[in-house]
Amino acid sequence: MTTTEWITDIALILVVFRQLREGRLDLKTFLIPLGIVAYVAHTYLDSVPTGGNDLVLIGALMGAGAVLGIAGGVYTRVRTAGEHILIKAGAVSAILWVLGMGARMGFQLWTEHGGADDVARFSLAHHITSDQAWVAAFVLMALTEVVTRLATIFVRGRMLTAEQPAPASNRVPVRP
Repeated sequence: MTTTEWITDIALILVVFRQLREGRLDLKTFLIPLGIVAYVAHTYLDSVPTGGNDLVLIGALMGAGAVLGIAGGVYTRVRTAGEHILIKAGAVSAILWVLGMGARMGFQLWTEHGGADDVARFSLAHHITSDQAWVAAFVLMALTEVVTRLATIFVRGRMLTAEQPAPASNRVPVRP
């Protein structure tokens, strides 16, 4: 792994630790993880192979990313304090995040340190046509996990604010 790969993988893992402390749901909450995965996608996602069972592999890992992301968003505490929405990643959310992001890093380390032949045999046996299919699958898994987690948190925040009564100054008086 290159230094850049280490930095981006570790940065993605550390994103959730920032949310272990309760904080406001704001633009930074969305932009930091989206910026990191956008950089990763731009850097490593040259194409999305469609031969053989490449799309099955990609779809399976994207599905896993969606499950991890939605579950992580569900296990993030979302509450209001005045006019602000506050979020705090719980232990389950943090574990799911580290599991998803760490699995990709672990797979990459394993393939670089002896697992490449096993992956090649698996790919051949399951009609996965290239290493780019694996790259696309893992990059899109990360992207899906980030987007679904943030979307889940966003929707939960919107639902929470929709349940709140309007402040007295914003209420329209009812006339008989």
